[in-house]
Amino acid sequence: MDDFAHRSGATLVLGASGGLGGAIARMFLDRGSDVALTWFRSASKLDPVLGAAEQAGRRARGWQLDLSDADQVARVVAQAAAEFDGIHTLVYAAGPHIPMRHLSRVAPADFRAQLLDDTAGFFAAAHAALPFLRERAGNIVAVTTAATVRFPIRDGLSSAPKAAVEALIRGIAAEEGRYGIRANCVGPGMTTDGMAERLIAAGELDEHALEVARGNIPLRRFGDAQDIAEAVCFLASDRADFISGQKLDIDGGYGV
Repeated sequence: MDDFAHRSGATLVLGASGGLGGAIARMFLDRGSDVALTWFRSASKLDPVLGAAEQAGRRARGWQLDLSDADQVARVVAQAAAEFDGIHTLVYAAGPHIPMRHLSRVAPADFRAQLLDDTAGFFAAAHAALPFLRERAGNIVAVTTAATVRFPIRDGLSSAPKAAVEALIRGIAAEEGRYGIRANCVGPGMTTDGMAERLIAAGELDEHALEVARGNIPLRRFGDAQDIAEAVCFLASDRADFISGQKLDIDGGYGV
């Protein structure tokens, strides 16, 4: 599939060093797009994506980026656009490890910090990218969470800021459609990669909790990064050229 081979510019994947972001970046490469990548703590985690780009004969370059620094965000987005002669897709797949806590145990300062990291970080990136996306009639895909439809206990610190991201996506779709820009969300449920992988590794989800989680999913299994990447690439492609302001949950039926 060469969904993006005809597009000028690149896909900018924020959070490409994570499990989901890396899989998304590799799938864009496989489907014909050059990729601009960002990382926060570990540049070496981009190596699989950079290697995939070389094998595919595509271009890829990474930038260190702290999404809480709006000025740096604007600089990196502009540098990526200059490096690749434009941006046709912005993918927001960034996000730190977020501990699972009951809302009563979340300190207001921690909640405020998460809003700044997640919601304000997304807004800074989208705001900086819009002029370049207007030039290409491009699109934005934000990776949020299935938890904004069906709330999992102890997930409020993660899902509440992502609900705000989803509201911003709808706003962008409504206001920027006149420029040909589309904006959508993909909501991962429990996956074996990304946030769930980190929660399992940190011991915040034990085997009993995992069995309970599987029991809440009609398909009785978890997804993986490829499932999420497939949805992101679909929404960014011309196959979805009349879809905007929507959210596609990839959750095995958890939200039904």
